[in-house]
Amino acid sequence: MLVSGAIQAQKLPIFNGKDLSGWHADVPEKDENPGIGPSFVVRDGMLVSLGRPLGHLITDDVYENYRITAEYRFPGETGNCGILVHASTPRALYDMFPKSIEVQMMHENAGDFWCIVEDIAVENMVERRGKKEDWGIVEGKNRRILNLTDGSENPPGEWNQMIIECFQDRIKVWVNGDLVNEGFHATARKGQVAIQAEGAEVEFKKLILEPIDGLTK
Repeated sequence: MLVSGAIQAQKLPIFNGKDLSGWHADVPEKDENPGIGPSFVVRDGMLVSLGRPLGHLITDDVYENYRITAEYRFPGETGNCGILVHASTPRALYDMFPKSIEVQMMHENAGDFWCIVEDIAVENMVERRGKKEDWGIVEGKNRRILNLTDGSENPPGEWNQMIIECFQDRIKVWVNGDLVNEGFHATARKGQVAIQAEGAEVEFKKLILEPIDGLTK
């Protein structure tokens, strides 16, 4: 639901298929070079992260207890991208990444968690995050939590479905029907949603947010 409003039963297209209404871009390179091209465009009814200049497309609204359904693909060379949930303070990490929990979309790593000045726990934490003394949420610390599966993604160029469910302090992620990650004790329960431009072009033909209330799987 929108934090400022009542629960809505319908799915909300946070991308309308026409323009970037309801979003704003934060691209640090534009501070010094405002004339550079966009990082995010609408093309053939799809939201496209062009990969560069590096930055984020961020919702204007704040959400709590929601499920995101994204259908995406790398149309050319595979690479890196991500959907950030519970996003808040901009440029909190490396003067680039907003405070958030990233759900990784990088090819062959879809569903990893990356902690960006927020934290989350999982089962088998040492196995999936490394030595406890290396854990952290800021520069120089081990912020990556490996996903649960291999082989859940479709071959390069094909469409994938990613579902991210955020309810209270838990986050669950499915890729093409496989439960690929599940975390709990998240240090944030609400925030904006952000899409990365992080080097590779990614097309989104669907991006829907569904408010949930007590819904888990």
